[in-house]
Amino acid sequence: MKNRKQRVELIVDLIRTKCIPSQVELLKLIAERGFHVTQATLSRDLKLLKITKMSSGRGKFMYILPDSNLLKDNLLKSGDVDLNTNCQGGFISLQISGNMVVIKTRNGYAAGLAYDMDISNRSEILGTIPGSDTIFCVMREGMTHDEIRKVFASLVPLDRKIPVY
Repeated sequence: MKNRKQRVELIVDLIRTKCIPSQVELLKLIAERGFHVTQATLSRDLKLLKITKMSSGRGKFMYILPDSNLLKDNLLKSGDVDLNTNCQGGFISLQISGNMVVIKTRNGYAAGLAYDMDISNRSEILGTIPGSDTIFCVMREGMTHDEIRKVFASLVPLDRKIPVY
């Protein structure tokens, strides 16, 4: 019989590396690796680990570890999660001048949003420079303003502006 420590380590590893939508799916993955536990035991393990669920932005949910960005980073790289529905509530506005874009955010949100933009590996975005409430982006040469807006429509909620406090 495998012990609790090994089971908990397996749960952490599975949640860190896979998009798991339910306890049923997690129980199945755990059983495939030789651990047979009840749903009640799994619930206690999840509570102990402070594991929560989050929306992937596409009508699906997944378990996440507290303060863990690894899975989110992997989903952003693969395109399996939409930034504009996933937790970028600090977006305020976007303005375009030539191939440059200036994004205004609530104070403290710019660095996180710029990081998410960079890791999404959009070929149209050459780079970002964040401040505390502003992101400067350089776009690929020759893009129209409409093309630029389409790129950012998948990254920030262009139609949903947050008031400045």
